[in-house]
Amino acid sequence: MLVAQILNLLYNIVDRIYIARIPEIGTAALGAVGLCFPLVILITAFTNMYGSGGAPLFSMARGAGRREEASAIQNTAFFLLVVTAVILTVFGEVFGRPILIAFGASENALIYAMPYLRIYLLGNIFSMIATGMNPFITAQGYSTTAMTTVILGAGTNIILDPILIFALGMGVEGAAIATVFSQALSAAFVLRFLLGKKVDYRLHMLRGDEVRRCGPRARKIMGLGMAAFIMQFTNSVVSISCNNVLAHTGGDIYVSAMTMINSARQMFETPLLAISEGTSPIMSYNYGARRMHNVLDAGKIMFVMSFGYCIIVWSIMRLFPMFLLGIFSSDPVLKETALPCFNLYFSTFIFMVFQHGGQSTFKSLGKKNHAIFFSLFRKAVIVIPLTYLLPYVFHMDTTGVFAAEPISNVVGGLACFITMLRVVLPELREENV
Repeated sequence: MLVAQILNLLYNIVDRIYIARIPEIGTAALGAVGLCFPLVILITAFTNMYGSGGAPLFSMARGAGRREEASAIQNTAFFLLVVTAVILTVFGEVFGRPILIAFGASENALIYAMPYLRIYLLGNIFSMIATGMNPFITAQGYSTTAMTTVILGAGTNIILDPILIFALGMGVEGAAIATVFSQALSAAFVLRFLLGKKVDYRLHMLRGDEVRRCGPRARKIMGLGMAAFIMQFTNSVVSISCNNVLAHTGGDIYVSAMTMINSARQMFETPLLAISEGTSPIMSYNYGARRMHNVLDAGKIMFVMSFGYCIIVWSIMRLFPMFLLGIFSSDPVLKETALPCFNLYFSTFIFMVFQHGGQSTFKSLGKKNHAIFFSLFRKAVIVIPLTYLLPYVFHMDTTGVFAAEPISNVVGGLACFITMLRVVLPELREENV
């Protein structure tokens, strides 16, 4: 799961690294493409809703010995992914320009942002299938295969990016084409595996009569996956809010700085996601089989691994911030501008372990109401209001935008984790008795 998550991250990270190094226009293009990422995050939100919502239900059904139900959940999730991908592609192609303008894109930024977005949207269905169905491969015990699907796409993207961007002179459009082609390869590999004879639960597209009966399962998948959707959706809203406020208080260079910091956050947060996503099917399966001691053991191991990782990464960020910023840009002015923002933004990174640990446990055990609430609480209740209040009401300008995240890590993370302990531990211990 760790390798798969890291390589999946490279799709967007590698694009940004190369785009930032395009001669003469790199910094401007990086900020412009950064304006597209709220839409990319929104697409990911739908993908995670079906993948993260369906896979735990699939595992619980397997653990309870209900094979037909498990198969139906997998097929329903696939149907929802395909239909949503088509709708989002059409919507984005039609309304992409006004949406980017609403996000704060200037006319100069649109020159680079629109070509990237239009091409990216054409491959949206590949991205959603590859990412959304991969958890079902892992949930059946084929984690190496799940990793391979991502290696295939990410490796192709890493090779194609410099060829298309620099050698063929295609610039931003080349980065988008490389991403789409790479995601198409990953999606083809995922489908080939899930449609093959090796898996216990073969995939198929829902037929007409199955579509009419899939409503209850679709609602369960979306209900449990709503937490993952809200987490990504609010990330998108946060990104839009930050870009708007930064464009007003600091200008385009601060938008580019936030793009770099968001890239770094994705890079540092990915192993945390891998630990929680790798633990999730184990917790879900054993919860469905009522083996509560195994659920407890998995949760403890998840927290210890996550906490150890956070301490190591936080120490590296404190010691070598300029080196880490240099991964995403070679522009000395941009790096100097981003340095204090980077240090403030990641000052409480260690507290991310509490948010991820609590959120993953709620989702894995099917406690959708708690999962949804804490997805909303940290971003919608804390980060978004502070993004406006700190710069404008407390006159902190750009510093206020970057201060909102560390505050939310402490308050939101602890609230989620403490609630999880109070809700989950009594149930698990009672069952063990």
